[in-house]
Amino acid sequence: MNTWFPMALALVLVLLLTPPVRQLAIRLNAMDAPDKRKVHKIAMPRMGGLAIFLSFWIAAMTTQPITRELLGFFVGSCFIVASGIWDDMKGIRPAVKIAFQAAGAAAVIAAGIEVTFITSLFAGGPVALGWLAIPLTAAWIIGMTNAINLVDGLDGLAAGISGIAAISIGIISWMEGFPSVGILALILGVSSLGFLKYNFHPAKIFMGDTGALFLGYALAVLSTMGLTKMATTVSLFLPIVVLGVPIMDTMFAIIRRFLNRKPIFAADKDHLHHRLLAMGFSHPKAVLVVYSVCLFLSLSAIGMVMLTTEKAMMAMVIVTVIVIYGADRLGILGRKAKTAVQTRRHTQSAPK
Repeated sequence: MNTWFPMALALVLVLLLTPPVRQLAIRLNAMDAPDKRKVHKIAMPRMGGLAIFLSFWIAAMTTQPITRELLGFFVGSCFIVASGIWDDMKGIRPAVKIAFQAAGAAAVIAAGIEVTFITSLFAGGPVALGWLAIPLTAAWIIGMTNAINLVDGLDGLAAGISGIAAISIGIISWMEGFPSVGILALILGVSSLGFLKYNFHPAKIFMGDTGALFLGYALAVLSTMGLTKMATTVSLFLPIVVLGVPIMDTMFAIIRRFLNRKPIFAADKDHLHHRLLAMGFSHPKAVLVVYSVCLFLSLSAIGMVMLTTEKAMMAMVIVTVIVIYGADRLGILGRKAKTAVQTRRHTQSAPK
């Protein structure tokens, strides 16, 4: 079966399934109420990620070979989505959510999906992880599952970031000889981007934890199945580059709260999208700026695959410096950038 049919099927499905999922969320009272940290002003139906989940898996199961790895991936994602639906409807404790995520990680590890080696620049070849493979794989999957959830703060933000990342994983996996992983990633990317018809500003439905957790989990699993299997030194860094926005936003939040002597898990309004809004960007423009950063990182990762090891590592250093500099200028690391209000006040108070 050709490549385009599964992608077209996923797109049609997500467009058809999202409206009834929206009605289901309203009927089940899976609503996201506004508060001081959130941007929306009225209660919005969430749980829209169920449409992404169904679209992805219907397209994948009906067009792709049913393998042990695919079944493990499916079972694991069911754990993740079940916790997301529960959280969107009633709310659950973080410990319970982590338990579901651990079960999701265990399902794919049992199916043989794990990071078994890394290719070291200094060792000159692959280094087997041995017993470390299971805990490192589980940590990667659980960490990424939550990272997408943390950036889900504006209409269309998580769906767009995930769509760009998934398509990038698909392209790189295809280039490096993992077409089965590539097509799954492309199906996920199309499912996520198709959801934007209802989720881009002004959104008619949010993906909720159901969608954000599933997308983070799926991206982590697919990157483990494809990108980490490449026998090149740069393969260790490719998932980090492709998924750079959620990873770095999470990492910078931890650094920021540590420097400001605040609890690591304390909520704040200094994530990338919050800082862009504070600088005067409109809601849609702030999202498009983040999309641009994701596209830059994804194209950088694709470019690294085509470079020699030395040039790829140099490119990695350059990209890292650019990202850290940009984060510091925006105030994400803790040093506040001037907001639009501060800029106007400074201009008004300046001598004529």
